[in-house]
Amino acid sequence: MAQRGDRVPLEADGRVVELSSPDRVYFPERGETKLDLARYYLSVADGIVRGLRDRPTMLHRFPSGVDGPKVHQKRLPGGAPDWVETVEIFFPRYGRTADELCVTSVSDVLWAVQMSTVEFHPWNSRRFDVEKPDEWRIDLDPMPDCPFPRVRRVAAGVHEVLDELGIRGYPKTSGGHGLHVYVRIEPEWGFTDVRRAALAFGREVARRMPGEATTTWWRKDRDPSSVFIDFNQNTRDHTMAAAYSVRGNPRATVSAPITWAEIDQIVPDDFTIATMPARFAEIGDLTATIDDTAHRLDTLLQWADRDGLD
Repeated sequence: MAQRGDRVPLEADGRVVELSSPDRVYFPERGETKLDLARYYLSVADGIVRGLRDRPTMLHRFPSGVDGPKVHQKRLPGGAPDWVETVEIFFPRYGRTADELCVTSVSDVLWAVQMSTVEFHPWNSRRFDVEKPDEWRIDLDPMPDCPFPRVRRVAAGVHEVLDELGIRGYPKTSGGHGLHVYVRIEPEWGFTDVRRAALAFGREVARRMPGEATTTWWRKDRDPSSVFIDFNQNTRDHTMAAAYSVRGNPRATVSAPITWAEIDQIVPDDFTIATMPARFAEIGDLTATIDDTAHRLDTLLQWADRDGLD
């Protein structure tokens, strides 16, 4: 791969992205560089593009590496090539709009890495109708004193309820010490109803697992050893790290898709930009079938009505 000055050209999908400062260390605990980050995303190209495709995406940029300042970038950075696609999003709170990145190719991902992006946080709706989510997100967020075996148990409870509903969920690590489960849904409901459905589901799991799972909103009122089922991640303009997104920490961990059968054995910190390429090459994209079936929320919305949830 030819290098020009301090720039390295990377080719993907027939386009070339020149990566500046390729040797800049982004992950001080491990020593990986900006070029290592770009090569990681190339190694999981199908997976990261599937997680981001056509979704308004907020970029978490670290111009000096992850031990430096973080920039939360909703508006597309200046200087984007003409092949990078966007969607205009209106933010009522500020009375402003922003053109957010909509990935359609891994070349878009590489360009974002060139712009110092480490994390990709997509909406749970797509640009064709940003107000109608097509993804329901279950966020298992451990409180400070929660041991990871408890997160595993709550994940098993989530799996049980999903099975009873006839819904297939796709679990992944958060890149921290929580777990996420993503479900494709029919883009029929707005954010308010998807959030109500998510809360009703979380309440059902919490009812079955008292003392372990909770949907209590105020942090001060939660058991510090419990798992919070964060239904509010389905609110408009709330985003979570995409499947295969690297996280902005010194360990270079990844939000890694896993199988339900793996949950009892996994150690989240084992999934990094150093280990994921070989895993992806061996087992492929565990989210490859996520778009095959879109589920309905009717039963969950009936539960929400039954429980008087707003």
